[in-house]
Amino acid sequence: MANFRFKALEIAQSRQALPVTPPAERVGDYYGSNTFNNEVMRALLSPEAYLKITEAIETGGRIDREIADEVANAMKAWAVSKGATHYTHWFQPLTGETAEKHDAFFDITMDGKAIEKFKGGALVQQEPDASSFPSGGLRNTFEARGYTGWDPSSPAFLMDNGAGGKTLCIPSVFISYTGEALDYKTPLLKALAALDKSATAVCQYFDRNVTKVTATLGPEQEYFVIDKALFYARPDLVMSGRTVFGHSPARGQQLEDHYFGTIPPRVNAFMVDFEFEAMKLGIPVRTRHNEVAPGQFEVAPTFEEVNLAIDHNALLMDLMEKVAEKHNFKVLFHEKPFAGINGSGKHNNWSMGTNTGVNLLAPSTKPKESLRFLTFLVNVVKAVHDNADLLRASIASAGNEHRLGANEAPPAIVSIFLGESLTKALEDLEVKSEISLNKGDNVYYKLGINRIPSLLRDNTDRNRTSPFAFTGNKFEFRAVGGGANSSSTMIVLNSIVANQLNQFKQDLDARLAAGEKKELAIVDILKKYYTDTKRILFEGNGYSDEWVEEAARRGLSNIKSSPEALEVYLKPESLELFEKLGVLSHAEVESRYEIELEKYIKKVQIESRVMGDLAMNHVVSTALKYQNKLAETARSLVDLGMTEEAEPVKDLIREISRRVLTIKNNVHEMTETRKKANNLGNTADTAKMYATDVKDFFDVIRYEVDKLELIIDDEDWPLVKYREMLFVK
Repeated sequence: MANFRFKALEIAQSRQALPVTPPAERVGDYYGSNTFNNEVMRALLSPEAYLKITEAIETGGRIDREIADEVANAMKAWAVSKGATHYTHWFQPLTGETAEKHDAFFDITMDGKAIEKFKGGALVQQEPDASSFPSGGLRNTFEARGYTGWDPSSPAFLMDNGAGGKTLCIPSVFISYTGEALDYKTPLLKALAALDKSATAVCQYFDRNVTKVTATLGPEQEYFVIDKALFYARPDLVMSGRTVFGHSPARGQQLEDHYFGTIPPRVNAFMVDFEFEAMKLGIPVRTRHNEVAPGQFEVAPTFEEVNLAIDHNALLMDLMEKVAEKHNFKVLFHEKPFAGINGSGKHNNWSMGTNTGVNLLAPSTKPKESLRFLTFLVNVVKAVHDNADLLRASIASAGNEHRLGANEAPPAIVSIFLGESLTKALEDLEVKSEISLNKGDNVYYKLGINRIPSLLRDNTDRNRTSPFAFTGNKFEFRAVGGGANSSSTMIVLNSIVANQLNQFKQDLDARLAAGEKKELAIVDILKKYYTDTKRILFEGNGYSDEWVEEAARRGLSNIKSSPEALEVYLKPESLELFEKLGVLSHAEVESRYEIELEKYIKKVQIESRVMGDLAMNHVVSTALKYQNKLAETARSLVDLGMTEEAEPVKDLIREISRRVLTIKNNVHEMTETRKKANNLGNTADTAKMYATDVKDFFDVIRYEVDKLELIIDDEDWPLVKYREMLFVK
């Protein structure tokens, strides 16, 4: 029987790019065509219903059941006219995936006839089985009832099921029978409401016309693609989403030739196809390019309101996986699917905007606007400084643990990059009580080439090694993992900023009550905030060993383990922050901590099991067969009187024996250690033991396996190699 690896390679190498046809000539003709958007509502709803729905979306007000009935009828008519046969509440449980339960648009009458039916009650609320989703102890297994509830601020959309028609998907929250949040969306909406309230209150000191502040987000999504045949020839990719073995190829990313390089035709066809489908769903994807590592790519959207942006990112990931199947690809969102090359992040570009059209993180040269900008900038810096460990906890996962601090992604140390101009402005504020934001820093380059138009230099450089970097008019949190739901981070970020803005208002009101002039009081408060928090600002190379040492001298945390990072959620100050803002109760925070620990344990456990399986049933068995071939060769050489020539062959046999023995012993010890961890009876202790004792075996076993890959004949090696997975497209 031929090596399965070579069969997979033969299939992968025979594939061609699929033709992709645009839905229409112009993007505007199909953008949002599969969403129940504002235009559709205006056309199908009565003026009264449309007004109430839009007011509810803008103000967060309640929608009564009569209006819900009218919206449901309009949704049904629209969806059915476009080929939908079913509807579902589309929600985001704490599994990290999206969930849906499809119901048909019909009912049976008393006389046995089928009629189309979709009422306001079905739109507003559904009842999935809550016992089958993670609850972290909030629900017992036998307590099954849970509810999903319509989120009108995120447009309903049609998901094409291929040959099975279309389904109307209704973005929803997910709560337990007793009212606790069992999803990402519910606390996110509460955190965004808290930020709106606190930021609007601060804006009132500068502009009374501001009545609403909206947090915006643009999540850049990095990912790998691999041919489907090669994917299924790697059990570790199938089981865990990453390769547990694989020797680095001679050529990886060291030539720096893949970044922004020509997109391979098959990959480009896949990109174009999923972009067309994304545009139909109102997902504003606008950027595509090769990333740094071979086989790695990125898609980036236009900024949107945070809740909508996260819904769109979750939907986009699901969409990409479905379209990839059509193109015979598999998409890998894992943070570190391949060792030795860059992993994948989800860079969260975050800002705040007012209902008057002002970006609160956009610098200005006008004195009043400059003071407002610095007020929000410094408060964000202080919020991150005071809650750096909590922000670190929000990105903790088994996958991201492989990526953070690997000289390819931001370190586990949370620091902030502001750039030379802003840092100088804050230093002037601290020393001279002066605001010196100068747009004159934006200059044109003089290239001396007449045909090249003048190029404008921004007033702030970029620092790709910083976890939390200011990039001109927003902050980019680069440490979020590629496979993560950004809600975890956005819940924390918006909550800590809301809390800090509340503190600023309290500090300022106290000074104003004492008779101080507003502008002078604001400057004095900002000076103190900056002095107290400037240790978190860092302009240099976040990948360097020197920064790790410098950060330690500054007293900044460097939490490398996910279980250790997650413990921050249970600190009294963390529990108090979420509760006083009304974002999460103590019980809800504690449940999420338990869920994340359990998720961590299960993922590392799966990696450990697949590593043991591959090592013993694929690698060791292959090594022993190859060793027998070498033994026959050595005997033949000795029989021919070529004793000296046989020695190198014997050396290889001895080396294989040593490495096989090391693998066998360590796999056994890893399995026994895993059993001990599972029997500890405490989730936190089990997670910590997996993070240390169990994972300690990973590198040892991998080293020996990867060395055997270099020894064993390529014709015999059973696992698809890195050079094949990364370069066969």
